[in-house]
Amino acid sequence: MGRRPTRRPTRRNPVTAESSARPDPEVLAAFEAAKGFMPVHEGLALYAAAVEAAALGLPLLEVGTYCGRSTILLADAARTAGVTALTVDHHRGSEEQQPGWEYHDPSVVDPEIGLMDTLPAFRRTLHRAGLEEHVVALVGRSPQVAAVWGASLGLVFIDGGHTDEHANGDYEGWAPKVADGGLLVIHDVFPDPAHGGQAPYRVHRRALESGAFTEISVTDSLRVLRRTGPGI
Repeated sequence: MGRRPTRRPTRRNPVTAESSARPDPEVLAAFEAAKGFMPVHEGLALYAAAVEAAALGLPLLEVGTYCGRSTILLADAARTAGVTALTVDHHRGSEEQQPGWEYHDPSVVDPEIGLMDTLPAFRRTLHRAGLEEHVVALVGRSPQVAAVWGASLGLVFIDGGHTDEHANGDYEGWAPKVADGGLLVIHDVFPDPAHGGQAPYRVHRRALESGAFTEISVTDSLRVLRRTGPGI
């Protein structure tokens, strides 16, 4: 979880449905200061989606916490609406964050056991942003957590592992929890394989082809879909 592709496109897709909602300057500053990979313009699109979804009065959930960069935006939207932000991660890093890979960061390795542990960095991120009380951290593997989560969600943000196994597991576990009219947000969707991994793109296509979701916003690799039918 919390992983990134090999390369980002520089073009911003003009087909968007973003609202005018923006975080306060201090929240945006905390987002930019946090360790992570999401660029600001995609973060603003995520925030706008979170504000809209929070109006349903249901929790907002992300899969793939990493160090809490995007969690800040969900938490602020949740705080304003009086709902809760939930974030799911095992905090051991995704496949491309392991030693020897491009996105490995030695500063988040636990020196005692030699494994990645992004949970302390995540907690520091929320503390610095003043948002700890608005977030519930669910520490575990996404399919296992999804299997025991029974409530509906206003928003599900899929930002976990890049393999087909992980991306499909996240979709199958959490997309059924999206309430009627709620939003499914998928990050790192790259139609062109030259720009990044294809697993999130295939999940995005799967969601559209299911007839359960309709795309309402495109901002580079961030896709926002609304539940408009049953199933996944």
